[in-house]
Amino acid sequence: MHPATTNPSRQQQQPPSPASPAETLDRINQLLTNLLPSTLSITSFTSRWQVLRAKLASLKSMLSELSDSPHWSENPLLQALLPNIFSTIQRVQTLSHQCCDPSFTPGKLLMQSDLDMCTGWMSKQIHDLDLLLRSGVLRQSTAIVLSHPSVNSSKEDLSLFIKDLFTRLQIGGTEFKKKALDSLIQLLSEDEKSAGLVAKDGKISYLISLLDMNANTSIIRERAVLAVSMLASISDLSRKCVFEEGALGPLLRTIDSGSMSLKEKAAMAVECITADAENAWAVSAYGGVSILVELCKSGSVVAQSHAIGAVRNISTNEDIRVALAEEGAIPVLLQLLVSATASAQEKAANCVAILASSSEYFRNLLLQEKGLHRLLHCLHESSSSDTLEHVLRAIYSLSGMDSAFRMLSSSTTFIVQIADLVKHGNVMLQHISASLLANLSISEGNKRIISGCMGSLVKLMESAKPDGLQEVAANALVSLLAVSSSKKELVRDEKSVMRLVQMLDPKNDFVSKKFPIAVVATIMASGSQGCRKRLVAAGAYGHLQRLSEMEVAGAKKALQRLSGNRLKSIFSRTWRE
Repeated sequence: MHPATTNPSRQQQQPPSPASPAETLDRINQLLTNLLPSTLSITSFTSRWQVLRAKLASLKSMLSELSDSPHWSENPLLQALLPNIFSTIQRVQTLSHQCCDPSFTPGKLLMQSDLDMCTGWMSKQIHDLDLLLRSGVLRQSTAIVLSHPSVNSSKEDLSLFIKDLFTRLQIGGTEFKKKALDSLIQLLSEDEKSAGLVAKDGKISYLISLLDMNANTSIIRERAVLAVSMLASISDLSRKCVFEEGALGPLLRTIDSGSMSLKEKAAMAVECITADAENAWAVSAYGGVSILVELCKSGSVVAQSHAIGAVRNISTNEDIRVALAEEGAIPVLLQLLVSATASAQEKAANCVAILASSSEYFRNLLLQEKGLHRLLHCLHESSSSDTLEHVLRAIYSLSGMDSAFRMLSSSTTFIVQIADLVKHGNVMLQHISASLLANLSISEGNKRIISGCMGSLVKLMESAKPDGLQEVAANALVSLLAVSSSKKELVRDEKSVMRLVQMLDPKNDFVSKKFPIAVVATIMASGSQGCRKRLVAAGAYGHLQRLSEMEVAGAKKALQRLSGNRLKSIFSRTWRE
């Protein structure tokens, strides 16, 4: 037995033990039973007492419902809530006695203030009690509610656990909130599929309210930012819920004024939210463009990467692009092309490509800020195929400007680089590189230097995807074949010749005939007899003859160039044999 229970003098020195939840509830019900009738006789401050009386009646009804819940006394939240309710009702009882006592003459304003404070306290307590009752957690054993759900937990158990977490967030003190947020973060970390259920059963709007720096301790705020960031990044449903409940504004304010740790988490959430194009416009509404641009300049490596990702996402919106230019985003993005981490560099390149493709205004801005030089530097230094793709797209967009066109056309280094990508890059890099080779004005000397990529261009002509690849490959090849030595080099490549002839076959439906016809016609324009012999030997003549009979555009002219007047009978005999 505890010593305190056996020593009377010592027992008297101990503070009275707190009443159990059941005892406190009994005291509250006894007070309400006496208080409610007595308020009917109060004649002063009648409107205020009518409000209080309604709240007392509502509270009595809710407490009756509480006592019907099988496990209500086990819930730790009630250990604080019920004593607070008891204290409030005691205060109301005191005010009731004062208003009924003719000899008591308090100041009118003071009494009004006291009554209003009691009304406010009771409103909050009724809200918390209602929240507990509606959550359903009072009908379950505390051991069930508090146990962290396992992988095999049922959807019902998980839903109840989530409701309990959010109930604690809204009713409990700092320690309850901290533990609830820790449990929520652990749940999202271990089971990403739970994010959708959190969005459905959790009070996300309250979680977002915890981002307010003035209303919460830093430890609560940091965990809340992390939880919101996880919800924004895990699933489409939870991300949509986070945005619709108004998280974007508090997150941007966190980036603007929070610690660097908070900035990183908030920036990650903003990047995820703005990945949905329909959400991007809202960044401007909250004044977030300048905030994100500033974080791109001065954030940590992690924060900077997420900020650049968010800027890239919002740059798809025309109005926001203008705001980005006004906030000085373009020189920042171009600097990041050559100084950021690989991840941030890729996002910056993507954003620059979006801006370059949007309008001549942005292309001029990029060129004025020496954007082409930065892009070429990035093209030379980067090993990421995704980054190279964005860089090439931006260069392709800029190549339509006169100054960029002249610079790119005359740069042997650049021409060799894109020819090498035609040979060794992935299909998207090959596509963009072939487009540049087809459009630029390349000198004959540089065409001879890169003639080794012609076999790759022939092979690309067979690719059905992506759309337009066959055409740009054929156009690039026709451009390179303007050099006589390149024609001879190509026809000496047996695999390339066989591919061209197979593409001419009328039975081959995978390639539009205008592309191989154009290539053969170019080879035979001032082509040597050796080129003719190799093409004829491979079967080009027969396919062109049939295509000519089918009146396929360009086939007749290509056939005439291939046959020649003096050798026509020889070629006909070769075909018959």
